[in-house]
Amino acid sequence: TDMFVRIRWSSFKAGFFNYTRRLARRYSTVEVPVTAEYYNVKRGPYSSVTSGDVGVFREIVGSSMYTNPYDVEPYNIDWMRNLKGQSSVVLKPKTTSQVSQILKHCDERNLAVVAQGGNTGLVGGSTPVFDEVVISLSSMNKVISLDEISGVLVCEAGCILESLSNMVNDKGFVMPLDLAAKGSCHIGGNVATNAGGIRFVRYGSLHGNVLGVNVVLANGRVVDLMSTMRKDNTGYDLKQLFIGSEGTLGIITEVSILLPPKPIAENVAFMSCESFEKVLHLCTKSKSMIGEVLSALEFMDWQSVDLVTRHTELSNPLGISPFYVLIETAGSNGAHDEEKLHGFLEAAFNEDVITNGLVATDSTKVKAVWGLRERLVEAQLKEGVVYKYDISLPLAKFYEIVEVMRDRVKHLAKCTMGYGHIGDGNLHLNVVGDCHSSELLQLIEPFLFEWTAKHKGSISAEHGLGFKKSQYIYHSKSKEAVSLMKDIKNLYDPKGILNPYKTLPYYNHSKVA
Repeated sequence: TDMFVRIRWSSFKAGFFNYTRRLARRYSTVEVPVTAEYYNVKRGPYSSVTSGDVGVFREIVGSSMYTNPYDVEPYNIDWMRNLKGQSSVVLKPKTTSQVSQILKHCDERNLAVVAQGGNTGLVGGSTPVFDEVVISLSSMNKVISLDEISGVLVCEAGCILESLSNMVNDKGFVMPLDLAAKGSCHIGGNVATNAGGIRFVRYGSLHGNVLGVNVVLANGRVVDLMSTMRKDNTGYDLKQLFIGSEGTLGIITEVSILLPPKPIAENVAFMSCESFEKVLHLCTKSKSMIGEVLSALEFMDWQSVDLVTRHTELSNPLGISPFYVLIETAGSNGAHDEEKLHGFLEAAFNEDVITNGLVATDSTKVKAVWGLRERLVEAQLKEGVVYKYDISLPLAKFYEIVEVMRDRVKHLAKCTMGYGHIGDGNLHLNVVGDCHSSELLQLIEPFLFEWTAKHKGSISAEHGLGFKKSQYIYHSKSKEAVSLMKDIKNLYDPKGILNPYKTLPYYNHSKVA
């Protein structure tokens, strides 16, 4: 337990998320419910796509479009196979100008649209609800520039996060966000959803790292909000409206992002705790003792780790324990970081904060340690239908909701687990059932959101509201705040064609009510 080694684990994630997406189909024998029917949503007053519209789209994008139902199907279904839209056409523009022309036509025809990146979201923000036109940004995947002096990257929205990470790593930088979905997710989608991930504790949110965006509004108007300057105090910072707007205000086509320097040394430790109070003590201690090099602070309960070991070849190296904590450090001096981490673990042992712990000593062990955290989605998909929730709570209440929910759904759920980014108060509460069950869903919602609101948390820490949570926005935002959001939506998208039924409460007319 007192051996330390520099490690690199990013290679472990390479292609992994694509693998779990394939598993979603392989292991799911449950038919995906049609979203509009399952959730009883009324279609808005939008036009339907005609052969004339298809002809116009073909003039704009040429052959870069799908109308064959077989080709369109993957764009209609979310990757967890919980939602299914009814779109009949997918467009794959290659330039901002083409996106502009598409939206101009859709606005004139009153055709609803949904922008889609890697379709890796967990709240249904990027899949159609009805027959919205899908605009896939996957063909807009060019890197425009990388300033190696200032560390500023400019690229198109369809660039895959992992591809960008590999490229900037070679130049001495890292992307300020890292997700399990990095092998599939697009940087434009990351920005549109204000994605978080494991590096949030180190580098903060995209609101602070994105320097500029290029956006196309609902009527086709292109708005240049690009900048490579870290400091620009001229007028309203309009780009912030689009970061986290989930494609409801405009479609992001280009991004400018500030890159942190690449750490020279990385270390990881995996520890077990006998109570959640000691987990909290460990987290507080890590921030005070190794805070300057702390790059990941992850938490898992026994149910989470047990599920992974039952459905993968991985084993639990620490044995049975109620709770586990994974810590990663990243800095510029390997010997210094290793010494600090060694001192931290020694203090944690001596103070009886942890019951066991280890440090990876080779790449195989590194993969195994991170695998216990990163392969949870794979294990859940093999276990059954997953009800995934992403909330933030004061740390004093962080795990209580897991225990409350576990007792509440025990007669219908196969398992209930809690894990997540405890370093920034972000809990992933997941319930696994045998099938899509309205009875189970009604036990979870809206109870979970009401409980979270009661304890001053947020019903969405990093996944966004999308379709699944849009009706519950009032549990985290005041009526006045939501009213202002609606005003902004109506200003930027008067006809409501951009990603309808998402983010804001459902509406069934051209103005958000």
